[in-house]
Parts: sequence; structure tokens; C-alpha cells
Amino acid sequence: MEELQFINAIVKAVREEIGRVIVGGDETIDLMLASLMCGGHILLEGVPGTGKTFLVQSFAACLSLQFGRIQFTPDMMPGDVLGTNLFDFRTNSFVLTKGPIFTQILLADEINRTPPKTQSALLQAMNERQVSIDRQTYDLGDEFMVVATQNPIEQHGTYPLPEAQLDRFLFKLSIGYPSIEDEREIVIRHGSRASMPKISDFGVSPVLGMEHLAAARGISARVQLSEALINYIVDIVRATRVHHAIENGASPRAANMMASAARAYAAVCGRDFVIPDDIKHLAIPILRHRIVMTAASDIEGVTSDQALRTIIDQIEVPR
Repeated sequence: MEELQFINAIVKAVREEIGRVIVGGDETIDLMLASLMCGGHILLEGVPGTGKTFLVQSFAACLSLQFGRIQFTPDMMPGDVLGTNLFDFRTNSFVLTKGPIFTQILLADEINRTPPKTQSALLQAMNERQVSIDRQTYDLGDEFMVVATQNPIEQHGTYPLPEAQLDRFLFKLSIGYPSIEDEREIVIRHGSRASMPKISDFGVSPVLGMEHLAAARGISARVQLSEALINYIVDIVRATRVHHAIENGASPRAANMMASAARAYAAVCGRDFVIPDDIKHLAIPILRHRIVMTAASDIEGVTSDQALRTIIDQIEVPR
């Protein structure tokens, strides 16, 4: 019970601090916390002006962790992300100049604006939390987390993320338009200026440090996941491989990530056990970017979310 109270205090504090800046979005904040607790990465997708970058900056401001940002552009090279070895004439040796990836919370802004070669520079970092530069491996730490953003409607000058990299993201979250009440509050709060305000203007302070994060991850890992729910997860993932509208289904990594995320999300919701609704709630954001729809489905306008919803509705929920 004390452990759950500890998690509840963290969730409440983070929501309050982000609430100083962001209007609404509690569900997205909860999923970002769950991802942080189970060591996942997040892809935020939404049209311009919906506050994706602002949300990530606000989230990072609540954490006593090092924050870095990469604004991806078409001319960016892998060395601009990872860093490079430069010759130092004073010591007559090569010295590593670290790139922006050497941080703990990394905002990869507009990741689909850079070529696949540069996008792939993040693959090893996201999967192994280390990078290799000139045959030398450098550790990034267990706290390393990537939150990437992309624009789904503007295709000119963009590069779709390869499936191998999409599979590294725990969640793909869609940031839609706010409700009319929230939009009114946004205008009241931020409508006095045309430029984007600074996070520091709102007095957001860190409420989650490395020691709290380590404790939260330990609590999350101990959340109970019954054998029946493990079978439920496996059934959902395997069903994506035989659905008529899906050409390529989800990998075994997706099942592992869903189990880990379900534990973390249950802890965020104040429980020490996973329930079927946790899995049903997380299945679409975990799987929507891990499946490839058939050409016929694309022509007919069937989306990945629709196909996944059909699968979830058809599979028997364990009692």
C-alpha cells in the first residue's frame, strides 16, 4: 500500500506541474509516465500547433534529469546526433565531441524530417541505451528516453520512419485537437502573446529525481500480471499476424513491451495488479505503429486503429 501511495504522489505531482503549462492531456501524461517507468520511448504524432513540443518540454521540466533536444532537418548527418572524434593538437590524440544524444530525456523534434540514415543513428541508442562511435561503445544510462514528434499531414520533404525504428517506440500517441472548453482555457492562458512561451515563465519545478524513478521502476516491475492476462496479450499480438487487413503483424517484442507497459500503467492507476482493461487500453497505442496494412486496406481506407479494434473486440477477455 505504501508503494502505491508513493506512485500516486508522483503521478499527482507531475500532473500538477505540467498542468501549470498544458491544458488537459492527463491521459497522455499518464502514458508518458508509464513509459518512463518501464523504460520505453514515445512517438508523438499530431498536426502543428497542438502542443507536442511544449508537452515534452513541460514533462522534462518535472524531472531532475538532463534534457536535450534535436531539431531534425533534411541536411542532418548521423555525426550531428551521435558526435564525432576530433583531433586535439595539444594532446596529439582524438577526443570525442559528444552529440546531443548524450542526455537522459531526448526530444527528437520532427524526426521524420531527416533522412533514414540519420534516423537510424537512434536505433542502437533506443534499443541498447548505448552508442558506437569509431568502434568505441559509450553507455547512455538506464534513464535514457527518447520522445519523438512528427507531423502526420505534411509529406513534402519528410522521410517515413523505417519499421525497425518504429518497433523501438513503446507508444505511438496521437495528439488531437482539444475540446472546446480546453481550447478556451488555452486562449485565456496563452493568448496574450504570439510567440511560444517559455517553460520557466510558469514556475514548473522538478518533482521526480533519479532515486524516485529507480524506486518507481522497481514497484512497476513487481505489479502482478496473471497467467491468463499473459495469454491474453499473446493472443492479441498473434492475431495481428493472421488478420486479413494486415500484411505484417506485430513482433514478439510487442508482447514483451505490452506486458511491461501494462504493469507500469496499472501502477500509475494505483493498482498492484493488471486488469484486462489495462491491456485493452494500451493495445492500440502499442501496436498501431508495429503493423503494416495491406495495399487493399489502404485503398479501402481501413486504418491500423480500426483493424486493431476489430481484433480486440473479437478476442475473448479473461475473467
